[in-house]
Amino acid sequence: QVHLVESGGGLVQAGGSLRLSCAASGTIFEMLAMSWYRRAPGKQRELVAGIVRAGDTNYADSLEGRFTISRDNAKNTVYLQMNSLKPEDTAIYYCKVDVRPRADWSVMDYWGRGTQVTVSS
Repeated sequence: QVHLVESGGGLVQAGGSLRLSCAASGTIFEMLAMSWYRRAPGKQRELVAGIVRAGDTNYADSLEGRFTISRDNAKNTVYLQMNSLKPEDTAIYYCKVDVRPRADWSVMDYWGRGTQVTVSS
């Protein structure tokens, strides 16, 4: 069993910044890709950013360079630095990790419960 704990969400004014963290624990033989998704009010869940073990990243086109994803492999933790926040960034942000729990097991996806980000105008 893999457990994810997200933190760093909250209420911030437009133009402000937040840093989200997601720490994974449990049975982890190998941690592969880590990513952040979000679900805004009235919209489907969407991919925000992803990062592979070696550090290559990808982002949603709509972010306009405002967000940065990073990871600490020694701590099995992924971060999302969010700058110049806009009201349309308001959403629940979810961490997802791709994990091989044990040697010779298949890679499995694990989701956090989410952390609320609210951006006021």
